Amino acid sequence: MQTYNAVKLAHLLLLPHLKNCRCAVDATAGNGWDSLFLAANTSNETIIYSFDIQKSALAKTQSLLREHNVSDKLRLIEDSHENMAIYIKEKLDIVMFNLGYLPGSDHGFTTQPATTIKSVTKSLELLNAGGFLTIIAYPGHPTGELEFIEIEKLLKSLSTKFFAVNSWVPVNAAKRPPILYIIEKVRSELGESATSC
Repeated sequence: MQTYNAVKLAHLLLLPHLKNCRCAVDATAGNGWDSLFLAANTSNETIIYSFDIQKSALAKTQSLLREHNVSDKLRLIEDSHENMAIYIKEKLDIVMFNLGYLPGSDHGFTTQPATTIKSVTKSLELLNAGGFLTIIAYPGHPTGELEFIEIEKLLKSLSTKFFAVNSWVPVNAAKRPPILYIIEKVRSELGESATSC
């Protein structure tokens, strides 16, 4: 069994930064595993927003968090993550994207390049200095390939003055493997330097 994959590595890298996290977003709720990770490792005062356009995904997420007794801090939102600014007015400490389609569901329901770029851009604006954003992209299917191209373009354009962008990808995978991006906001537009979030 593989010790590390993109999801496990995202969790491992974010874990040390969750202790003082006040507000987090699971932009793609899916089956709820990222929401559970955030809820289980943050304080009782933390607010976690979970977005999905599919009722079934939100139902699975809510059920999973109730099962683990951490659903009180969860705010489920049945809408596209591109509209997060409608629902979120505070600054964010952590944002997680796990793109693609919901495992075990209709593959026609998949994240789209235009909405993903809009949402990632808004997330970067809302991040506190010292905040982190992770993206897992799936270039192995047609829409995912287009999404990957646009994400790469956006992330490469980010100023090193404000953001540190890294990626992780398996190098010996037979097919196009998922790619993990880890973006840290090192300074806000107002000039505030990063402090541990």
